[in-house]
Amino acid sequence: MAEMTKDARYLISSDDVYLMGKGEWYRSYDKLGAHPATQDGEDGYCFAVWAPGVTSVRLVGEFNGWDENADYLFETETGGIWCGFVPGVHADECYKYAIEPTPGAELIYKADPYAFHAQCPPDTASVTTDIRHYEWGDNAWMLERNKRKMLKSPLNIFEVHLGSWKRHDDGLNGNGTEPPAGERAGGSYLTYDELSVELVDYVKKMGYTHIELLPIMEHPFDGSWGYQITGYYAPTSRYGSPKEFMHFVDACHEAGIGVILDWVPGGFCKDAQGLGNFVGHKLYEEKEHPNWGTYKFNLGKGEVRTFLISNALYWLDQYHADGLRMDGVSSMLYMNFGIDDPAQKRFNSKGTEEDLDASEFIRRTNSTVERYHPDVMMIAEESTAWPLVTYPPEVGGLGFNFKWDMGWMNDTLHYCQTDFPWRPGNHKLLTFSIMYAFNENFILPLSHDEVVHGKCSLIGRMPGDYWRQFAGMRALAFYQMTHPGGKLNFMGNEIAQWIEWREYEGIQYFMAEEYEAHHDQQVFIAALNKLYTQEPALWQCGYDAAGFEWIDADNAKQSLISFVRKGDDPKDDLAIVINFDVAAHENYRVGIPAPGIWKEIFTSDEKEFGGTGIANVGDIKSEDVPWNGRENSVVLRIPALGGIVLKRVGDLPKPKPAAKPRTRKATSKTSAKAAPAKAAEAAAEKPAPKKAPARKAPAKKAAPAKDAAASAPAAVAKAAPAKKTSAKKEAPKKAPAKAAPAEKAAEPQTPATPKKRTTRSSKR
Repeated sequence: MAEMTKDARYLISSDDVYLMGKGEWYRSYDKLGAHPATQDGEDGYCFAVWAPGVTSVRLVGEFNGWDENADYLFETETGGIWCGFVPGVHADECYKYAIEPTPGAELIYKADPYAFHAQCPPDTASVTTDIRHYEWGDNAWMLERNKRKMLKSPLNIFEVHLGSWKRHDDGLNGNGTEPPAGERAGGSYLTYDELSVELVDYVKKMGYTHIELLPIMEHPFDGSWGYQITGYYAPTSRYGSPKEFMHFVDACHEAGIGVILDWVPGGFCKDAQGLGNFVGHKLYEEKEHPNWGTYKFNLGKGEVRTFLISNALYWLDQYHADGLRMDGVSSMLYMNFGIDDPAQKRFNSKGTEEDLDASEFIRRTNSTVERYHPDVMMIAEESTAWPLVTYPPEVGGLGFNFKWDMGWMNDTLHYCQTDFPWRPGNHKLLTFSIMYAFNENFILPLSHDEVVHGKCSLIGRMPGDYWRQFAGMRALAFYQMTHPGGKLNFMGNEIAQWIEWREYEGIQYFMAEEYEAHHDQQVFIAALNKLYTQEPALWQCGYDAAGFEWIDADNAKQSLISFVRKGDDPKDDLAIVINFDVAAHENYRVGIPAPGIWKEIFTSDEKEFGGTGIANVGDIKSEDVPWNGRENSVVLRIPALGGIVLKRVGDLPKPKPAAKPRTRKATSKTSAKAAPAKAAEAAAEKPAPKKAPARKAPAKKAAPAKDAAASAPAAVAKAAPAKKTSAKKEAPKKAPAKAAPAEKAAEPQTPATPKKRTTRSSKR
């Protein structure tokens, strides 16, 4: 038996052991795990692992022929940490710990909990690596991030699963192997280096501010999407090495894109090489999760808290992540999450269902991140009404910066999949979110969870024919982008992919190349993203009630809502109208926040977006007509299943003062013939008689706007199918509206089958 020597730089001190036991050794990854080192002139690696109460821990790997008797680790006097230096070990060598639980017991082979690199699944060994000395090129980004006001900045997130955003068209499995006979392959994975070009370019072109990655920590099963982890400190080897992942983050930052990582402290998988039964019995885990078949961390144990909080800081320190989205927060906070049987329910010392250890761990994690990285976002996936999620721990909050608004997501999707005749009865689903929108700092998620497991794709939920489904997708995206809060969309939503997301193949981006409707949807989303970042009113006060004001929340009959979004400067204020019905409207009156000249700066009904082209062209002058409880209003054209954005661009012209009448007396030299002409001139210069001012209708008694389109037969039969007698769209006749443009708005009549793209216009 050979005993390993010790390297002073990586010796575990009594202070380290003490802090680890308290759960406060926040940079434990500096010593635990495998680190390149030199001792007595020999290069090698130092290894350290927490395995209390066992008889021995041996190191086995490629460097010693996997000989379980070759290299034994030393145990610290207290704390149960085993460590030592092995000369001759190089980078990229596989290794595991062979743990002897009791004298003579069968050895347990475990991957290193702190390994910075791991074999690509299905292989399970840890891999030595040196993550030092990567030359980061994102100094400007990091300096700017440090100055950025988090709640005063745009936040528009593109959620991505790296293994299925795109794949190579090579007929192989993701890991490059041949599929079994009769099975279809989705293509081999793109590498981190390829993604640093292709994905980064795409996200930049589409105008998102951040990428959020489903967990990239090493995990054995593709179908878990990364949420069942074995290597918390190792970026998955499916797409390349740790330094190649650093390069990917660096490339994002160079392009002005932030990187958010999904992080999973709620539980871990049961695979033999992982954390479960690490020393022959429970060490990291408390119990099994009742729903997910995973182990829940024992968050009351200091060493486990050290492991997890260090892990959060590791991704921020070593990989420059800009945020962590904590997965499954509700499953951690409630002791009885997923338990329906009353006999199995547990309660804490206060008699409530709050998991006191878990809530304290969450507060400690967020406080620690705030202390070391105050410019990093901590985001909660919390699906209940737990109070004060985004409030500081010192006032009883959990300390997150943002929380996913699952209520908005559920209500809005339920409304949007409701067929048109029944939408008036569900109108409150559309508006209720504003009742609580500013209780927390919310992000509005249309995430991967909404397009899997039989829920259908988003467009698959939209009612109506082909055109109405795409128009419904535009209306949904438009509402999300103009509603207060941050935004998140899963890949594929931006092209309205028909099929559910499948992790074993790429998103069907060929649809946007071959079919006009999908291409137009992609163009629309890019334009909408651009609008969002360019208009401060959509994000400057996105988490403050002062930034939102209803114009009309109660027009259930016509399925219309209108509101004002405000920025810090009143000149940035926007008026927004969204129609969730199939009837377009002419001559529709809307109250506005201020008199003046307004301009339509965006409409979701542009023809290049797949719309009908209904627009409000030119200056829109306010009228001194009270409406929607406001003193001034405008008359608009409103597209079917669409929204418009208005911005004030100037003041109304002041009326010119009337010219004073001339009183020159005719001289004796003035000819008699000239007198009538002078008299006529003087008469022309007299001011015109003033008209009596128009009577203002009292606001309380203001009747709904007379809407030519609403009174037309097409508007009465809202959901009637499009006529098929002619291929040409034919607008129903409408009563002329005084303030309406010549073009009449009508319910779109469109084909129910996809139109294949043949050529691109010169504009694209």
